Amino acid sequence: MILAEEIRENVRLLFDDIVGVRRHLHRHPELSFQEYETSAFISGLLKDYGIEFKRVADTGILARINGKKGAGGRSIALRAELDALPVSEETGLSFQSVRSGVMHACGHDVHAACLLGSARVIKSMEKEFSGTVYLIFQPGEETLPGGAKKMLDENMFEGAEPDLIIAQHVLPELKTGEAGIRSGMYMASGDEIYIDISGEGGHGAMPHTTTDTVAIMSQIVVSLQQISSRFAPPHIPTVLSFGRLIAGGATNVIPKVVTLEGTFRTMDETWRAQAHEKITAIATKTAAGLGAGCRVEIRKGYPVLYNDPVKTTLVRQLMGEFLGEDKVRELPLRMTTEDFAWFARKYPAVFYRLGTGMPGKMLHSPAFDIDEKAMLTGTGLFSWLALSFLNSGE
Repeated sequence: MILAEEIRENVRLLFDDIVGVRRHLHRHPELSFQEYETSAFISGLLKDYGIEFKRVADTGILARINGKKGAGGRSIALRAELDALPVSEETGLSFQSVRSGVMHACGHDVHAACLLGSARVIKSMEKEFSGTVYLIFQPGEETLPGGAKKMLDENMFEGAEPDLIIAQHVLPELKTGEAGIRSGMYMASGDEIYIDISGEGGHGAMPHTTTDTVAIMSQIVVSLQQISSRFAPPHIPTVLSFGRLIAGGATNVIPKVVTLEGTFRTMDETWRAQAHEKITAIATKTAAGLGAGCRVEIRKGYPVLYNDPVKTTLVRQLMGEFLGEDKVRELPLRMTTEDFAWFARKYPAVFYRLGTGMPGKMLHSPAFDIDEKAMLTGTGLFSWLALSFLNSGE
């Protein structure tokens, strides 16, 4: 029987090392699919731990630990990400990023450090379980098409498919020592929208001689709000936002071409496809009606993240046993995206949130930081869930 207190004690003994790993990764961040130093650093540690591994998707790593309690058994995969964001850090930490304009502002350094800590705990307890624990260190979560898809496209498990795959992600709003979970749909699909409007530019004082691309762009932005407010079924969460508008004219110059860039998020794949058609139709017809050309490109991104209900019930129960029932929170739907959804489309999957106790240090912000004691929870919970699942028979 796997004892929770044995895991907690092992994590406590390793905690300084886990913090050191996190701080090293935080100090040396790398952007999506450029995680060469990060991958080499983790590979070196896995060698030191005596854990077998292989490279996948260039900078990704798949490691495995086989239990020695008996032959056969099931398998579980634990996943963490490696990439950082194009954000200029403003934390003032002693281990602040040394790379200008690059920062671990989404906690991937925390996830990787917790997974490495869990690898050591699980390896030290390999005689107490049967089956296999896979450790996934994934590149490129922040950039389409997503490192999860690239790893799957390379047939990373080579036919030895996991019975369950789990990921955890920091959440500043939850207290240190807490975790959050939700069954079924949890996070939205996400697509990138690019629209170019073209026409005859000219002098701003004589708009009647031009195609006023800026005014047409504005009309398209307003018209497209109908996607969420009128066309979307009321029971399906939907968001369409534009965050980049490029005109490039001047106070008295109407440009020939203007560009819109935005994001579309929803929780339903059928409506997602329909919405793509409506976005294209509204933009092109609005532009044509006002005398402009219009090109619409929709780059399809991550699918809806779906937590397997049966496995989520089990994980929720195990969380309560390890943390205490009062430390497990029910999560609301979230319109952010996560490429772990690619794994969840192929395998029974559970994605949960790890409380980091700093609600003022929000994800993707230059000030993002965590209470490092959260890594006691993150490392312990990863280890407990993996070993308990392998021994549960459920």
